[in-house]
Amino acid sequence: MDLSIVDLSPVPDTGTATEAYANTVEAAQQAERLGYSRFWVAEHHGMGETLAGTTPEVLLGHLAAETDSIRLGSGAVLLNHYSPFKVAEVFGSLDALAPGRIDAGLGRANGSPAVDRALGTARRVRDPDEDHAEKIEAVVSHLYDGYPDGHAYSDLEIPLSGGDPPAPWVLGSSPSSAAIAGELGLPYCFAAFIRPELATRAFEEYRNRFDPSSLAGGVDEPHGMVAVNAVCGETDREAARLRAVAEASFKRMERGVIGTTPSVEEAIDELGGVPEPTPATLDAGEWPRAISGSPDTLDGLLEQLADRVGADEVMIQHAVGDHADGLRSHELLADGVGLSPR
Repeated sequence: MDLSIVDLSPVPDTGTATEAYANTVEAAQQAERLGYSRFWVAEHHGMGETLAGTTPEVLLGHLAAETDSIRLGSGAVLLNHYSPFKVAEVFGSLDALAPGRIDAGLGRANGSPAVDRALGTARRVRDPDEDHAEKIEAVVSHLYDGYPDGHAYSDLEIPLSGGDPPAPWVLGSSPSSAAIAGELGLPYCFAAFIRPELATRAFEEYRNRFDPSSLAGGVDEPHGMVAVNAVCGETDREAARLRAVAEASFKRMERGVIGTTPSVEEAIDELGGVPEPTPATLDAGEWPRAISGSPDTLDGLLEQLADRVGADEVMIQHAVGDHADGLRSHELLADGVGLSPR
């Protein structure tokens, strides 16, 4: 199984963004050593005291200098806020810094009304994806010099390494994003840690709508990745204890408290106890928002979920109260899945 990581750069309790970024660098370097395929960083706005991952294009440039071989990418750059040409220039520059190992993960999301106003982004309530497919296609066309002669943009050049350009991915958490990925013939990553109940439907939509791409950066057959909130511990019970952080974070979000991460002890107190371990075998149709387990248990669970939707790759996202717990989780999981250390 190809296994990857997406990192949100959470700010440690009483810590700073500087510490958050240092933790992200350490996690990326560890992922490279352990044999993970990709390391992506996220884009969230207006929560800088709790989530420092606001500008993946900046953080990826730093990670490029601090790693050697692992693929680096955005999970995702929020294309509704930006010009496709500018996004293509950013990823072209990243490719020049880390030739042949950049993923351009393209998504969309609105923040709070204040965030959208500050970013100069119009909120589209009726059809949020109104021009999303066109903007994705434009980014790919800029990156792969895909505009025909005579097009208004055909003479625009961006910096590139001269090798394989950044690999475009469509990211989302709904069937509408899956349909866009399929119609454009691009790889697709579904965020099951956001809406697990839509995972099966989204991948069905992706395959049903898939058309071999006419875009230079496209693929001939569907290629999907599912992103799962998962934490690994020495035992199933220890892993369930660590999963309390994710469960408490979800409950906070339901109350409108976004971006905060409790400690394990705080989470257990808020939940009224340690969650039950995730069963080694999930019932048909059962897809928890977060899963946990020992290395063997989690290996089996990830295989089940990937097989259920026909995903080719799995990406791990987690919410942990302590950076050391996160590193240990990645280490145990790499061993359980059988990754080959570099």
